[in-house]
Amino acid sequence: MTLRRDSGTDVLVVRGARLEGGDAADFVVEDGIIADVGTGLTRAGATVVDADGLLALPGLVDLHTHLREPGYEASETILSGSRAAASGGYTTVFAMPNTSPVADTAGVVEQELALGEAAGYVTVQPIGAVTVGQKGERLAELGAMADSRARVRVFSDDGFCVWDPLIMRRALEYVKAFDGVIAQHAQDPRLTEGAQLNEGAVSAELGLTGWPAVAEESIIARDVLLAEHVGSRLHVCHLSTAGSVDIIRWAKKRGVNVTAEVTPHHLRLTDELARGYDARYKVNPPLRREEDVLAVREGLADGTIDIVATDHAPHPTEAKACEWQAAANGMVGLESALRVVQQSMVDTGLIVWADVARVMSRTPARIGRLEGHGTPLTAGQPASFTLYDPRPVRAFTTDDLHGLSVNSPYLGRELPGEVRWTVHRGVPTVVDGALLDAPGVRS
Repeated sequence: MTLRRDSGTDVLVVRGARLEGGDAADFVVEDGIIADVGTGLTRAGATVVDADGLLALPGLVDLHTHLREPGYEASETILSGSRAAASGGYTTVFAMPNTSPVADTAGVVEQELALGEAAGYVTVQPIGAVTVGQKGERLAELGAMADSRARVRVFSDDGFCVWDPLIMRRALEYVKAFDGVIAQHAQDPRLTEGAQLNEGAVSAELGLTGWPAVAEESIIARDVLLAEHVGSRLHVCHLSTAGSVDIIRWAKKRGVNVTAEVTPHHLRLTDELARGYDARYKVNPPLRREEDVLAVREGLADGTIDIVATDHAPHPTEAKACEWQAAANGMVGLESALRVVQQSMVDTGLIVWADVARVMSRTPARIGRLEGHGTPLTAGQPASFTLYDPRPVRAFTTDDLHGLSVNSPYLGRELPGEVRWTVHRGVPTVVDGALLDAPGVRS
């Protein structure tokens, strides 16, 4: 099938898709919007998509993606990361600021925004650093980034904890003025010096320095109290322990304006995988115990945890093909996230597909204050969606990866599902399971 990617005016008629897992319906995409929803719909000259048996989900939104550009283009670029995102059903990604230079000024976030627009596969929304150079010493240009063309509303030093409580308080106070949010990497640096793996039986047996759960939980506890005191928004990145779930649950009952995310790998994998010293399983925060996996699944199912975010963290082969202690932290996750959520949460009966639309699309867009994204599949809304087939089960391989790095923990593992179509603002980027080339975008 030949489709133009340089125009949003092609008309699509999608027939028989189950909208968010509910009833089957047809819908028409025209001029970048959903023009009509119903049954028996047709348009003269339209491209007709037979979606019988497929789910139609609003375009996925990732609040936590590392695109590495500028500065670390050997790991990923905004173009390659955008391609990876589209292949996984995403139409929007929020780009973390740990680049070189760090995204701590209006100039850098506007550069990232422009590169995302040039790539064209997804909307790339920059996240600004909380502190200058992510060093935790003084606040970055939060207001300038918020007022820039990028309209930044999410700020994070991810990879580093905003450890100083006074800096954290001032950041929460500052972003309150424009309804921003501080996304905290909850890790007490003193409690995790030299940490390599979750502190527990496995780390003790392997002789690896432990990363204790309390190092995450203590920062979350402090920050929810600071957020309550200031009356500002707090978001907790990659929550990973049972204790952290309990703290967020308590804070929400108390009325604190806090949201939290969990990664697909913390929903699925445990520290037992480290026994082979395979550095693909080295990540920060580390893979935890089975008890923690079950607790974060329950937290996502009952709404304590608000969203799933990938923490997509690409690294070149040499950064992972080495001894565990020297290896980089991180896993790629954009291409596998939806399939892992199906396996961990839907196929286990913990949530339904309408919940997937909420935790992987609508709520992350709302937290990021990004209007026109994560919108329902109704007439008049922007046409950003994915058509997903939950029925196939097959091994995840390097053929599924479309970024520059291959540090996936799922290689060789059987995962359900397949993204059949991704449409971004009316323009198809994945058709019949194949990622499209993008004429006219930078190479």
